[in-house]
Amino acid sequence: MKKTSLSILFALAALIGIQAQHVDFEQYELANGLSVILHQDNTAPVVVTSVMYHVGAKNETPGRSGFAHFFEHLLFEGTKNIERGQWFEVVSSNGGTNNANTSDDRTYYYEVFPSNNVELGLWMESERMLHPVINQIGVDTQNEVVKEEKRLRIDNQPYGNILKAIKENLFTKHPYRWTTIGEMEDLDAATLDEFIAFFERFYGPNNATLVVAGDIDKDEVKTMIQNYFGPIPRGPEVVQPNIKEDPITEEIRAEWYDPNIQIPMIIQAYRTPAMTERDAYVLNMISTILSDGKSSRLYKKLVDEEKLALEVAAINFSQEDYGSYITLALPMGDTSLETLTEKIDAEIQNIQTELISEREFEKLQNIYKNNFVNENASVEGIAHSLATYSTLYGDTNLINKSLDIYKSITREEIRNVAKKYLNKNQRLLLEYLPENDQ
Repeated sequence: MKKTSLSILFALAALIGIQAQHVDFEQYELANGLSVILHQDNTAPVVVTSVMYHVGAKNETPGRSGFAHFFEHLLFEGTKNIERGQWFEVVSSNGGTNNANTSDDRTYYYEVFPSNNVELGLWMESERMLHPVINQIGVDTQNEVVKEEKRLRIDNQPYGNILKAIKENLFTKHPYRWTTIGEMEDLDAATLDEFIAFFERFYGPNNATLVVAGDIDKDEVKTMIQNYFGPIPRGPEVVQPNIKEDPITEEIRAEWYDPNIQIPMIIQAYRTPAMTERDAYVLNMISTILSDGKSSRLYKKLVDEEKLALEVAAINFSQEDYGSYITLALPMGDTSLETLTEKIDAEIQNIQTELISEREFEKLQNIYKNNFVNENASVEGIAHSLATYSTLYGDTNLINKSLDIYKSITREEIRNVAKKYLNKNQRLLLEYLPENDQ
């Protein structure tokens, strides 16, 4: 009896923990088109001010790659009222932190301040949107910064060009065919007028979502937002790319040579649907089954039991227009890349033909419940999720509904989605090789 009671208590505790993750928010739009999302949480004296612009590498034109990521750096240079090089000093001297990041689909800036500095965060982001200083000095400075980042994180990093190798072979028409960081010769060739034009085209308030989350008084913050962002003129209407790829009907074989590696890698990549599609959620779960942790199918089989691979992974790289489902493995000893391919294919075929066990399915559901809780465990995480769901999914309330989607996925769906997308004639088979093997 006591054991049963404890089980019920644990079940109730888990349920309460999940329900407690419900995120209340208010969303509205300014006259200039700026989307505003407010989330009030007065449990800690912290506030996050963030702006997500619906511009990423896919909004660039051929021959001018890297612009979106370049602006992530350039817009910390300074503004009309923040002297060049003083941005980070203003933030840190007021007890805050800040950062930014860019993807193929969006650019995200944020500050985390003590809640008594919420107005400072709003003023700084309005300055970034309205008064950035874009001049040749800043362009030249950040050009060198981006080049160094590319050298350190990609060009001189073992396996640093995996994504580039995949993208340029998996996509032929869509801008996803180039990388977010772009090519340095494209940035070198660009003029100052081109950089200014890029800002004017994409950094208007009507192409942005402002999130203020944390210890706030919503009425006071609304007044501040109107004062700082209301006067900013509406920008031109941004039409997102609508470029369709032809289906892959025959296996694409390619090679890539990396001077920084000694062990080859085998990569299989499949073009998959947009992140907003239900099938994308199912593909996430298939990745978890195959390679999430040491008890996952691929790791247990190839690394632990048969000792054929040093590392193995399956990733659903989900984006706004298309996804890329990627599996990769590093061989152990004399194991051939062909053997690894056969073994990975066999595990995928098992998922395509047999329902996963009830026990494995229960484990999968628990993983996604835990992910849901962790995703919204901090104010920073909540702010990012609100901005992402609003900008890329068009449904801000997915912050509360995403777990329901995962809970509704069946074992039959997992089998059927694997059968639909993960077939040999629909993929890129890429050998990522040491340059000395060329």
